Amino acid sequence: MSGSMIDGDRIARLSDEIREIYQSDSRPWVVGYSGGKDSTCTLQLVWNALAELPPHKRTKPVYVITSDTLVETPVVSRYIDTSLAQMQQAADATGMPIQTFKVTPDVDKSFWVNMIGRGYPAPSRRFRWCTERLKIEPANDFIRDRVAEFGEVVMVLGVRKAESATRAQVMSLHKIKGSVLSRHSSLLNAFVYGPIEAFSTDDVWTYLLQFKNPWGSDNRDLVAMYRNAQAGECPLVVDKTTPSCGNSRFGCWVCTVVERDRSMEAMIDSGEEWLTPLLEYRDMLAETQDPSRKEEFRDFRRKSGKVAFIGDSDRPMPGPYTLDFCRTLLRKLLETQVAMAAEAPPGETDTLIHEAELHEIRRIWRTERGDWPDSVPRIVRETLKRDLDWVADDAVAFTAEDGQLLDDLCREQGVPTELVMRLLDIERSSHGLKRRHAVHTRIEETFKLEWRDREAVVAERRARMGDRVSVAVIDDDDEDVE
Repeated sequence: MSGSMIDGDRIARLSDEIREIYQSDSRPWVVGYSGGKDSTCTLQLVWNALAELPPHKRTKPVYVITSDTLVETPVVSRYIDTSLAQMQQAADATGMPIQTFKVTPDVDKSFWVNMIGRGYPAPSRRFRWCTERLKIEPANDFIRDRVAEFGEVVMVLGVRKAESATRAQVMSLHKIKGSVLSRHSSLLNAFVYGPIEAFSTDDVWTYLLQFKNPWGSDNRDLVAMYRNAQAGECPLVVDKTTPSCGNSRFGCWVCTVVERDRSMEAMIDSGEEWLTPLLEYRDMLAETQDPSRKEEFRDFRRKSGKVAFIGDSDRPMPGPYTLDFCRTLLRKLLETQVAMAAEAPPGETDTLIHEAELHEIRRIWRTERGDWPDSVPRIVRETLKRDLDWVADDAVAFTAEDGQLLDDLCREQGVPTELVMRLLDIERSSHGLKRRHAVHTRIEETFKLEWRDREAVVAERRARMGDRVSVAVIDDDDEDVE
């Protein structure tokens, strides 16, 4: 292959460079592994190069980390889990200084807790709230811990200049003069080494198919997975300059940043029909982004409880998903989990949402969103046909019957039910406290929120703006949903 990085002795020279950098200082290495072709190529190069060092010279730790968003496509997730297990077993058997880790988001920042619990809308190009919470923060927390332990770290990433002109520019911008290392764009005392930065896509595949995988995986399985998904990879994201998923790449099965999930469609067409319920759920989420239908799913108030309008129009800027729609999302997700588990091949995951996430969603609904009926246990029981070990509410708790009675009374008196529920929840949460200044502040702030219905708010807007109100149909900007 003319001009290929794999020609001649280039791999030998690159291996020498890897060994030289590894031995040049005491900074540990953190290798990003996403299961895709670029990260596999990078790790394989590092592994093969260091394996040629005598044992007493390869004592500096090499951490291989994978970022698990907890909503990865099951086929890819299983492949990564298998690969990590093979890596650790092979490293232990051969005396390689390699340790594998899978980093995950904290429960309160997980995809389902944010979307179903707090009502965040499905991610879009204009409001991609998921990347930082699910990928960047967990990976960076791991790196900061290593920096705290060792002072500095070197991150080894499968980044390539050929990925995009923007990526090439960013890589050049942070380059250290006279060194192959770059400074990390946001993390102090973290440096970046990209062994395959000059590789083309053909170079990557040529290397993977010509050189044996050192931890025992068969790279032809990786080729088959790419072919079945008709996709690129979803890299380990460590900063906002890293190319995100999208463009039909395999990654999170819930991704709505792309218009169609062609990767999932291709997997199903290739024989993975058991993924069909996931695709249907993902497409249902995508439908909520239709500007003409957002009023069906989302509150007209922002998460702050205030109302904002789109430009000079009389259209309220959509806020979070309503609690009623979040209940629908949870029910359909658990039904999807049951349907998938019934058809999944042996060894595949049968879980889409973890129990810890269900407990956190329940807590948020009960304490922040006025879910007096305590819906989560009921939905779980009706869909999964079992109960979890639910935490008993020791505080004064309101019930669905209380909510119905309150609603009837509020209707008679012409008082917003949600307002009274919020005030009662504030009092309930402060039950037994001796100092009540903070309670009074919360009550005062509650009265400042918008409690009228949509029609009353829009009517006031029209009256105030008069002829200046535009009736043009414009898409909203979700970036202010919080």
